Amino acid sequence: MPSSTPYRPPRKLGPAFRFIVVVMIPLLRVLMKRDWRGGEHIPETGGVVIAANHISHVDALAFGHYVYGNGRIPRFLAKSGVFKNKFVGSVLRAAKQIPVYRDSADAANALRDAIAAVNEGQAVAMYPEGTISRDPGLWPMAAKSGAARIALATGCPVVPVAQWGAQEILAYHERKPHLLPRKRMIMLAGPPVDLDDLRGRPQTAETVREATERIMDAITELLANVRGQEPPAVRYLPAIENDNGEADQGAAGAAVRWDADGESGKQVESA
Repeated sequence: MPSSTPYRPPRKLGPAFRFIVVVMIPLLRVLMKRDWRGGEHIPETGGVVIAANHISHVDALAFGHYVYGNGRIPRFLAKSGVFKNKFVGSVLRAAKQIPVYRDSADAANALRDAIAAVNEGQAVAMYPEGTISRDPGLWPMAAKSGAARIALATGCPVVPVAQWGAQEILAYHERKPHLLPRKRMIMLAGPPVDLDDLRGRPQTAETVREATERIMDAITELLANVRGQEPPAVRYLPAIENDNGEADQGAAGAAVRWDADGESGKQVESA
């Protein structure tokens, strides 16, 4: 199916992001077929959170291309490990991408920086799950609360996005990418999640949890539409992971409920 969303990249780019575009866009065009839908739901201006499901180590490229192709420069919340390479890290920081240092004193800085970016009228792109889905069917897992907290703190819209196809290039447990034949990247955005009744309330754990569930429900519904399948009745609960995406010692096989602050997990039951 041809893409139903017109390609309308932003005109004004900083030097660092322009460098990323010059390097990455030609490569993405060679490796990924675009099947983009729902781009009209991404606002042309103003602060916004664009929240997607996470299915592959390479899906950030497809997601970022989609946001860029719909007229916005994405500011990703990304695991700090991505920034460890000196050259890559310097480019990402210059492009104003936001590192997330989990389980450290700097963990709250990512939320602070994301709120500041939205208040400046920028588009923050993020994965509410915080890591690649461990659900056996690659359905969205239980999420952290960052997207909800940013939306409730700023009043900005949250645009849900379902993506499908990147897992065919590089699945979570694989090391070798499958580049040919070219894979189709389906990206489907939906209307902003309705959080209006929650915005005037205090940011209690219950309010944040309700907002988080609505965001994940919207993403899951879009993904079910893309896949033509019914999602599980209950979302998968991931094990606690460290900053390298590996299960922490003693946490493997444990179901986790993330605290309302979105920064740390508590083991609640064994699988």
